[in-house]
Amino acid sequence: METLQTAYAGLTLRNPLIVASSGLTNNIDKIKDLEKAGAGAVVLKSLFEEQILDQADHVLYHSADYPEAYDYVQNYVRSHRIEEYLTLIREAKASCSIPIIASINCYDNGSWVSFARDMEAAGADAIEINILKIATVLDEKPGEYEKLHTDILKAIKNAVKIPVTVKMGQRFSNIVAVVNQLKANNADGVVLFNRFYQPDIDIHKMQFTSGTVFSSSSDFSNTMRWIGIVSGQIPNLSLAASTGVHEPEAVIKALLAGASAVELCSVLYQHGNGIIMQMLTILEEWMQSQGFKTIGEFKGLLNFKNVPDQSYYERVQFMKYFSNRD
Repeated sequence: METLQTAYAGLTLRNPLIVASSGLTNNIDKIKDLEKAGAGAVVLKSLFEEQILDQADHVLYHSADYPEAYDYVQNYVRSHRIEEYLTLIREAKASCSIPIIASINCYDNGSWVSFARDMEAAGADAIEINILKIATVLDEKPGEYEKLHTDILKAIKNAVKIPVTVKMGQRFSNIVAVVNQLKANNADGVVLFNRFYQPDIDIHKMQFTSGTVFSSSSDFSNTMRWIGIVSGQIPNLSLAASTGVHEPEAVIKALLAGASAVELCSVLYQHGNGIIMQMLTILEEWMQSQGFKTIGEFKGLLNFKNVPDQSYYERVQFMKYFSNRD
């Protein structure tokens, strides 16, 4: 009898499918539906640090012209939004048996330590840190962006006892080195990768607009590459694959590359919760056909360390494969 149970970041999941932080996980009814659909865990929709500040500015702009009121309004808005979030954690823990992972979405190392403690007290099983920032400042020193990740991680790890994971982007000169630093600073897991807002330009209206919202299956190859490279060089660290997981086969490939779990988002928006059971069924059938009883038997079997030719992961040149084509 095959079991789909997996260990991820100190948590035991009934299966490796985690619903990523998004509008899919922003209320209790949606979360209960995801559990019924078969999800192994959910990451709650995070509260953006910049949203709190923007909302405070909006309230002040529309209600009063008293600069001294800013701190009061900002603190009120922050407290109100955080209490709403903590209520969602409590409701989810009371109603669901799967792990509930809270999410902190921030861009500095300021006000989130007390928030993390409140999340833990509300019953969150783990915290996922999603750092939404790109390096755009001309005089910013090399390494400051990477240091921000470890600084935030250390501050939150020192504040809570529950597992803390980091969902990181791809904009690093050395992804493996960054993940290794996160592990050295006691990250319980790393998610590769987060997906930033995609900008576009409307050439007719001559203005910026939103680009493609959803990921696509073509994004998965890069996710799989780095899961395989990182898991092969940094053992004993839980990894979750995110961005581009759209087909059941991608789940299997991510596990073979070394992931302990995958995070689903775009595919659920596009195809509904039913895709979760489809993915689990195909994963179970594949395991049966290959003679695997547990995920641990094949996790990482084809990562960077275990493949006979590591150039499959390292290769960046592709033109020779098309040299004979007109």
